[in-house]
Amino acid sequence: MKERLARLQAVRKFIKEYHIESQETLLGHLQKEGFAVTQATLSRDLKLLKVGKISDGHKGYIYSLPDEEEQQETARAYIHDFLRGYVSIKWSGSLVVIRTYSGHSDTVAMAVDNLGLDDVLGTISGRDDTVFVALREGITGEDFMNRMKESIPELED
Repeated sequence: MKERLARLQAVRKFIKEYHIESQETLLGHLQKEGFAVTQATLSRDLKLLKVGKISDGHKGYIYSLPDEEEQQETARAYIHDFLRGYVSIKWSGSLVVIRTYSGHSDTVAMAVDNLGLDDVLGTISGRDDTVFVALREGITGEDFMNRMKESIPELED
């Protein structure tokens, strides 16, 4: 977990300091800093960080990070979607089951995926009103709830 956070900080630093035009260039910078990372992992990191590409003013494009206000607005939207759609949260072992109002499972799953919780391996949106959350090894449902409450203070048990 700590390596992931350090890697995400390094990605932000490189994008801010250099004109990064490709994932290959970014991978090179990360490898020079001692990070063993695959292209697939880097792609997920870029998605998590909401990295986009902007014109470099000539004939190419460079990576760009969203500004702080845009990041906060996006996070607020996911939190709103989650709060609007969830009914209850229960867990057993490393599996969390979130019950949602009918038709809200996709948006609740997307919100959990995009909150950037390191404890979450992934989500599966059920047919209509259920979201399954797979947690990392050693993470309990109680740990998950504590992290969710840190991200969403309005969350009720």
